[in-house]
Amino acid sequence: MSFSLLDIIALACFLISWMGYTAFARRKAKTTNCIARCLHQHRIHWMFEVMSREIKVGEAALLANLERNIAFFASSTLLVLAGVLTLFAQVEKLEAVIASIPYAETPNHALIQLKLGVLASIFVLAFFQFTWSMRQYGFLNVMIGAAPLGEVDKNDNLKNYAKQMAVVQDQAAHSYNYGLRSYYFSMAAICWFFHPLLFILASLFVVYTLFIREFKSKAVRAITFGQELLATERKARS
Repeated sequence: MSFSLLDIIALACFLISWMGYTAFARRKAKTTNCIARCLHQHRIHWMFEVMSREIKVGEAALLANLERNIAFFASSTLLVLAGVLTLFAQVEKLEAVIASIPYAETPNHALIQLKLGVLASIFVLAFFQFTWSMRQYGFLNVMIGAAPLGEVDKNDNLKNYAKQMAVVQDQAAHSYNYGLRSYYFSMAAICWFFHPLLFILASLFVVYTLFIREFKSKAVRAITFGQELLATERKARS
């Protein structure tokens, strides 16, 4: 099995980009306003409100909508994975297609199989993340069902319970985000079939896109401002 140095560098760049950005985003979110950090505060406010509502039909509907979105991606991931696995039996046809594309790298049978294996692994990881997210939302439903009625601001036990519900929801959202991130990086992995240089550029572009959307987008600014308004309103109530 022969691999060019450029292919090895491209694969290393891809893995470093993915794992490096994940570690960077997790660390930066602890000190910088971003989607993950501000939505966590929104979830805490949400769970505080849940504790003060006798009828929780609205919460059930909102959570069901979130679970439907995740279920869609989980089922779609299985279909995509089935398609990728099918390509293992059609490697020769795939090589012919790649060879017909201008400026594409000359296909290598063993390398094509490796690329398909990497792509399949990405979607397997995405499936595990989506299904774990669904299970955690199920745990949250149980916690909401068990939540007693009371004034959170005057009861430390209820306040801590609301925060724990927010933590479970936060973890479910993180798993969903990791699954979506797998889809982003799968787009970069597809570029490897054409040329390793394109693979490197696509990996860096995905990192740039994720950073802009999670830390610098208009949505982040709006969510941050909204979280500050909620915090001010809660202080005024207490």
